[in-house]
Amino acid sequence: MARVTGIGGVFFKAAGNHKDLAAWYEKNLGITLEPWGGAVLKWPEDRALDGGVTAWHVAAADSTWFSPSHAPFMINYRVDDLAGLLAQLAENGVPIHKGPDSDDNGTFAWIIDPDGNKLELWQPAGG
Repeated sequence: MARVTGIGGVFFKAAGNHKDLAAWYEKNLGITLEPWGGAVLKWPEDRALDGGVTAWHVAAADSTWFSPSHAPFMINYRVDDLAGLLAQLAENGVPIHKGPDSDDNGTFAWIIDPDGNKLELWQPAGG
């Protein structure tokens, strides 16, 4: 049977100016923008011991998992240095919604982007 083997991209609409929102991601999360306005994230650049994996999950319609965001999605971003990124976010005036919290999978923190989307930041265990 043919099947999906991974996530090829993440695409979403900005509530306001898309260039301003992309610039916020570049400044605060270090996502390098290409001339076409998006970014290319490459698994070989991820140094975590798991070699790079992507989780996929469908949440129930009444789930509060993405709260306080009203968006029907939440993106989990893998990071190489969560403590360093949280310090950078604080320096840029970006409040931490929750975390950092650790479990067997690694360390997590949550922030809200300027459009109100909840973002999960994840440093995999052993990374």
